[in-house]
Amino acid sequence: MPRITAIQETKKGRLALFFDGEFAFSLDEETFAGADLHVDDEIDLCQVEELRRKSDTRRAIDRALDILALRDHAAGELYQKLCRRFDPHSAAAAVARAEELGLLNDADYARRRAAELLRKRKSRREIAADLNAKGIDRDTAASVLEELFADPEDGTDSPELAAAVALIEKSYAGKLAEGKRPQVMAALARRGFPHAVIHRAVERFLED
Repeated sequence: MPRITAIQETKKGRLALFFDGEFAFSLDEETFAGADLHVDDEIDLCQVEELRRKSDTRRAIDRALDILALRDHAAGELYQKLCRRFDPHSAAAAVARAEELGLLNDADYARRRAAELLRKRKSRREIAADLNAKGIDRDTAASVLEELFADPEDGTDSPELAAAVALIEKSYAGKLAEGKRPQVMAALARRGFPHAVIHRAVERFLED
């Protein structure tokens, strides 16, 4: 069995373990304290792997908190980012811990993200694709989109029609003025707006 020949504190506050004179890996203080390790202790390979797993999970949790301190994330998006540096088990444990701390709520995140994209004149299809890329599950995304794109009760334009009109005003007014209606309609179609919405948006813009 490997024998611990040295324990040294690193610059990052972790404890580096040396087995039989060679560096093995480092542990966070909590994991180290719980393992009750000392120089000259012999340690079996199963315990070594368990310590590695616990240490990696702790590092993944710390990384998750750092990521969430910068901006909100969906659980799936956070998991994907963590998997770039950690094994799936550690990444999943870190996401679970963030959820326990109340730092993740996919429904709230999806609502904020979808509303932000709608303000940027994105189509429903573009927003759905973005939510999917962020790891939002299909049912949650569908519920959020139904809520966001519900027709107003006061008879005003639907959110998607309003977004299409605003996009024309911002990006395609000149082309319409030049008589390039087919090009504008094709551009809107590429951005995911439905055929009926495109026609109504173009007509509405030309009327105004």
